[in-house]
Amino acid sequence: MSTHHQIIVIGGGNAGISVAAQLLNKNKSLDIAIVEPSDNHYYQPAWSLVGAGIFNKAKTVRKESSVIPKGATWIKDAVSSFLPETNTLKLASGNQLQYDYLIVAPGIQLNWGEVKGLKENLGKNGVCSNYDFRYADYTWECIQHTKSGKAIFTNPHTPVKCGGAPQKIMYLATDYFAKQGIADKIQTEMWSGGSRVFGVPKYEEVLKKIIEKRKIKFSFFQKLVEIDGENKKAKFVGIGTANEGVETWVDFEMIHVTPPQSAPDFVKTSPIANGAGWVDVDKYSLQHVKYPNIFSLGDASSLPTSRTGAAVRKQAPVLVKNLFSLMQGKPLEAKYDGYTSCPVVTGYGKLVLAEFDYNNQPTETFPFNQAKERWSMFMLKRYILPWLYWNKILPGKM
Repeated sequence: MSTHHQIIVIGGGNAGISVAAQLLNKNKSLDIAIVEPSDNHYYQPAWSLVGAGIFNKAKTVRKESSVIPKGATWIKDAVSSFLPETNTLKLASGNQLQYDYLIVAPGIQLNWGEVKGLKENLGKNGVCSNYDFRYADYTWECIQHTKSGKAIFTNPHTPVKCGGAPQKIMYLATDYFAKQGIADKIQTEMWSGGSRVFGVPKYEEVLKKIIEKRKIKFSFFQKLVEIDGENKKAKFVGIGTANEGVETWVDFEMIHVTPPQSAPDFVKTSPIANGAGWVDVDKYSLQHVKYPNIFSLGDASSLPTSRTGAAVRKQAPVLVKNLFSLMQGKPLEAKYDGYTSCPVVTGYGKLVLAEFDYNNQPTETFPFNQAKERWSMFMLKRYILPWLYWNKILPGKM
């Protein structure tokens, strides 16, 4: 195995694969290696639909080998540490790699262990999560088996990938309960570490109306700290100025947990991380603020926008252009404006397509008001986006 590569990409997810593919599409002679330990590659945006019983889980996974771009070298290993002063990576296997340019895109880390009892109860006792491939279909079991009592949904106090996902499954569940004629027997609640329903006022307004209509109870500034699966209880601790430290035990019939998340440990403790643990890059150029031959995009980066695949789709071409400029000794002129998209599924056949930038200003694609529940946008998410992901985005064609 060669120990030196012109460009090393850390991460074989959406960000790493699509960037590597775009680079090779423009210059097939590039020496690119992708460091990724996983056997499988997942289309995670569909897991909310799996949890609602309307998407086949098996269609969200493919072999990692099938998505590695032709011409790239796959190094099936994990990074353990960075030595940016010498352009070196240490791997979990003990090997070392050297690079001329580095692209850091390892994704986000799910910290299940931060909630006492969560790992032990996940997939049983009414404790579910669409954030794990193994258990996404158990969410559907929980929704179907809930006939009364409380259906609890959580949103952590940390950034998460796909910020709308904790709410999407809640809206789908309440729509299912209504269709079964049992909505009045179930109290649906969202316990959130955040401070509001949605960060963009235009879309928040329509979501608030849905919440009011379906009588969903929201509790903000709440941190899930413990799951007692046997007794079907969840413990929350207040993290706001008004409720800091206040403990609350809540009974549940089902609880959908979105786990606390962070940059991967090997990033958090590295010289390339900022104080919060994310890869410290300029938010417009995606270039590292200290090490000019390092770039980052996607969930592990410090970019102050919602962590979504749609954001990656806009970040990737900016990074590619700027990396080529750097290699040619030219100024880095491509700029990322913070665009991201959150297709908020609000029910079976209903979706609000939120698109916005760094300033939380709507940047909509379609010539109609997207702050409205639409069947057409649901069809986009259900059928078109998965096809585009496998056939266009990963191969670097869009």
